[in-house]
Amino acid sequence: MSTVLDPIKMWEDLHKIPELAMQEVKTAAYVTKTLQDLGIEVQTGIGGTTGVMGIIKGSEPGPVVMLRADMDALPFTIDGKECAIHACGHDSHTAMLLAAASRLKDRVKKGTLKLLFQPAEEEISGALAMIKAGVIDDVDYALGAHIRPIQDVPAGQICPAVNHTASNTLRVEVTGRSAHAARPHLGVNALDVACAIVQGTQNMWFNPTNIWSMKATQLHADQGATNSIPEKAVITFDCRAQTNPLMKDFRERFAKLVEGIATGYGATATITELGACPAAEYDEDLKQMVIESIVRTHGQEAVAKDCGGGGEDFHYYKMHKPTMKAAYFGLGVGATPGLHAATMHFDPKYLPMGVDVMVDVVERLIG
Repeated sequence: MSTVLDPIKMWEDLHKIPELAMQEVKTAAYVTKTLQDLGIEVQTGIGGTTGVMGIIKGSEPGPVVMLRADMDALPFTIDGKECAIHACGHDSHTAMLLAAASRLKDRVKKGTLKLLFQPAEEEISGALAMIKAGVIDDVDYALGAHIRPIQDVPAGQICPAVNHTASNTLRVEVTGRSAHAARPHLGVNALDVACAIVQGTQNMWFNPTNIWSMKATQLHADQGATNSIPEKAVITFDCRAQTNPLMKDFRERFAKLVEGIATGYGATATITELGACPAAEYDEDLKQMVIESIVRTHGQEAVAKDCGGGGEDFHYYKMHKPTMKAAYFGLGVGATPGLHAATMHFDPKYLPMGVDVMVDVVERLIG
């Protein structure tokens, strides 16, 4: 009789060993040993990272299905000490995928099942590393999942799609000219220019039927003395857009606005992208299959409406390979006070629900 693993027990184990992006050594070792103990073929060190992949092959030809979980924790400073905390639930995602692997190891009849345990989602670099390593070159279907806070999905329900927005973190460095504050006309105040750029972004408008936001989150300007006009100013912007075309439009207009304002003041400005991830793009037929699997495993009452979300590097997979069908569901676990809070906690009793959906989707595709 095949071993069926308990996602709650594994979550308890993984929660005790949080590790930051690309440092998930203990987590990867736990995953590797668990898969090996199940008799599943394992590849480690994917693309020179801590990534791990289990492979289950059927006896008949068929499509390649990939289930993906992320492994990394978040950095915090608590009482003056730096630490890692699983405040986004990636430990639960890893536990659910391992539990699904234990149930699917003997049920793949056709094609191939890839079980991808991805590093560095929080740094939006893990998926790109997996893509570079060729992980999705042969993948036909990709399915991901994430626990949801109580604000998004009621505990005990599952939303078929988490509609992550495209996100960009942009740094604008303004260069003006320093001068004595008593003779400001001899200089170009980089702080004034920076403020004008921030104000200018608030006057940018897009189709109000779309979801988007742009806001300055950091502003630094200091010449040293309080009576000196600052030559340099640095602004950080967090930008969100409902769709990838909308983000492209924003980036183009933002660049023109920044250049125009800086030029008008006699300054210069450069824009640097510090991080980005694409918006969700799902395939309706695979999403419908997820809905059907939720109903099949837990009834119609378990289906929640689609929810929003932050950024997620899972969507690089679809962007890189548009022919691949993708879906990504959200599991309501009663997480409070919210994701990325150091005190985030949830009820793990709901984790088997996520496992059930993963298993049902895979069995219908290649079982």
